[in-house]
Amino acid sequence: MTTQANDDIKIVVLQRGWILVGRYSEDESGTYGYLDDANVIRYWGTTRGLGQLAERGPLSATRLDPCPTARFHQLTVIMTIDCEAKAWASKLR
Repeated sequence: MTTQANDDIKIVVLQRGWILVGRYSEDESGTYGYLDDANVIRYWGTTRGLGQLAERGPLSATRLDPCPTARFHQLTVIMTIDCEAKAWASKLR
């Protein structure tokens, strides 16, 4: 069970090269993270990396693959990047 749903939009970099974006939450124990309205970022399409996506939202060359809620163990997280909510809100499923 996840903590209360929120608009905390994050890019999450996971082991084995998976990069996702969505509305972030954690379970009550902090063992699992969740991304609701999730998308796998297949192609960044940026000139300045993931930080540019976090600040500006997806660009015309960015490729997002929508997916159901993504659940991941916190030990698989490499890093998270806080996103500008207004830039992403209408782009998430």
